[in-house]
Amino acid sequence: MRLGKGEKVLKVYYHHYLPFIRRLMKVFLITLPFYFMLFLFKDGLPNNIIFGFHLVLISVFSLITVYITLVYWLDRLVITNKRVVFIDWKYLTVKAEHETELADIQEVSSYEKGIIAILPVFDYGSIVIQTASSSPTIEFPEAPDPDSIKTFIYSLIHDR
Repeated sequence: MRLGKGEKVLKVYYHHYLPFIRRLMKVFLITLPFYFMLFLFKDGLPNNIIFGFHLVLISVFSLITVYITLVYWLDRLVITNKRVVFIDWKYLTVKAEHETELADIQEVSSYEKGIIAILPVFDYGSIVIQTASSSPTIEFPEAPDPDSIKTFIYSLIHDR
């Protein structure tokens, strides 16, 4: 993302941390049966083979955790004084950038997860920014406090 002349970054939003923690817990729960199997076979296999299996499991778990963390931290919604840019990393090698000018924004919608979103821990949802042009809408999932992002974008549009 390159900034144009006179353009300044006002705010940068990253995904909410709770879905990230859920993904990490899924990976942890998937690796638990393998550790349990190693525990069951520890008496029947030599120690160096058990150590090797532990090393492989820890390496795979660490690599998956680093991958999930990098993709999580690289995704972001950047709001400047002239436009809104969503940088979406599908994988570590595939990135998509969606942007729209503030003047082209017709509607900003926010969606949250029911009444439990009152609590700050669960206050996340989606932001959908729609334009009148033929360019696709910007959808930022797992946004922290989507109502405040919506209010901030509307305040920028009306201050112009």
